[in-house]
Amino acid sequence: MKEKYEMTDLGLLHHFLGMGVIQTDSRIFIHQRKYASSLLNKFGLNDCKPVSTHLVATEKLIKDDGSGAADEEKYRKLVGSLLYLTATRPDVMYAASLLARYMHGPSNKHYGTAKRVLRYVQGTLDYGLMYEKGKKAVLVGYCDSDWGGSIKDSKKATPLKCDNTSAISITKNPVFHQRTKHIDRRYHFIKDALQQGIIDLIYCPTKDQVADIFTKSLPKERFNYLRDKLGVVSAQNLKGSVSV
Repeated sequence: MKEKYEMTDLGLLHHFLGMGVIQTDSRIFIHQRKYASSLLNKFGLNDCKPVSTHLVATEKLIKDDGSGAADEEKYRKLVGSLLYLTATRPDVMYAASLLARYMHGPSNKHYGTAKRVLRYVQGTLDYGLMYEKGKKAVLVGYCDSDWGGSIKDSKKATPLKCDNTSAISITKNPVFHQRTKHIDRRYHFIKDALQQGIIDLIYCPTKDQVADIFTKSLPKERFNYLRDKLGVVSAQNLKGSVSV
C-alpha cells in the first residue's frame, strides 16, 4: 500500500473508533474497557456492586408496571450507550435491545434494569471479543438467524442449527402436509433455501443453542456457557502479561 499511497506505518493497531485492540502471536482481542468505564462514571456507578448476569432470569418487563415514570432523557442516553457497547460485547445485546423497546415513557423499573446491566459491565470490564489466528471462518446460523449472502458465497450450504425436531422434519419433507396447510407458502422460504442447497438444516441440542443468549434472560451458568461460545472472554485469557 505504501507503493501506491502516501502513508506512515504507525505499527500495530491499538485503538479504533473507541475500541481497544490487543494483538498477540496467536490471537486478536477487541474490547471497549475505556468506554465502559466512562459509562460507569457518567451514570454514577463507579463503585457499584457487580452482578453476575445482566438480567434477572425470572423477571419480565412490561410497558406499564406501576413503578412510576423515569427520566426519559437519561434513560435514552443510558440505553443508547449500551447499544454502542455491543460492538465488542454481544453478551449485552439482548438486554440493550429489550430496554430499547421502552425508549418512550420508561418506568423506574426499566431504568433500574438498565442500571443493573451497568453493574454487570462493572464486573466484566476486561471482557471483549477474542479471535484466534488461523481458525477457519465458517458461517453458521442458529435457529432465529438468517443469511442474505451473495450468489458467489453460496457454493456450500450454510449449517443452520435448530433445537426443534418437528420444525426440521417439516422443512426437510418436500410434501406439503395437510396439518400445515394453514401456513402461508411465503413462510416456507427456509424449505426453499434447503432444497436449493443454500442452507443445511442440522439438529442442535437445546443446551448448545447459542441464539438463546440473544432472545431471553438466562440463569448464570447457562449465560456464562453461551457467552464463552460467542467468544466473549476476559483479557486474562490471553497468554502472557497483557495490559488492557
